[in-house]
Amino acid sequence: MALINFKASAVQIEERSNSFGPLPAGEYEMMIVKSETKPTKANTGHYLELEMHVISGQHSGRRHWERLNLDNPNQQAVKIAQESLAKLCMAIGIDDVEDSEQLHDQVFVAEIGIDKKDDQRNVIWGYQGIGGHINNAKPKAPAAPAPSAAPAKAAK
Repeated sequence: MALINFKASAVQIEERSNSFGPLPAGEYEMMIVKSETKPTKANTGHYLELEMHVISGQHSGRRHWERLNLDNPNQQAVKIAQESLAKLCMAIGIDDVEDSEQLHDQVFVAEIGIDKKDDQRNVIWGYQGIGGHINNAKPKAPAAPAPSAAPAKAAK
């Protein structure tokens, strides 16, 4: 038993609309706070699960979990996951990722929609850096390095 001094009628309760349903479609400032590799349900591959938090606005504190099938017998699933991860990396300005923790605590904007097959589930359609444009295009190949300029000759 724990003795407490609490009066429920003295607490002002905020009305929250469907706080456990999907986020409304829109753009959300987010960050990844946790990542983990997990086996697929069929144990035929692995996915990277990214736990993302909305960090501003009306839905601040809400969470979204993104699963990226980076190791899967379905090569289309792998391709989609790689493209999604590339878009996220470009939005936060990271090119080489050796550990998923490099993605943590980086602020980005996600364009979130409602899954066409399950209206109780969110999907991410694109990512952008803060102040940038949604990146839902395929990643571009890195630019070739600029040729080095020849040193200027001194005037005589």
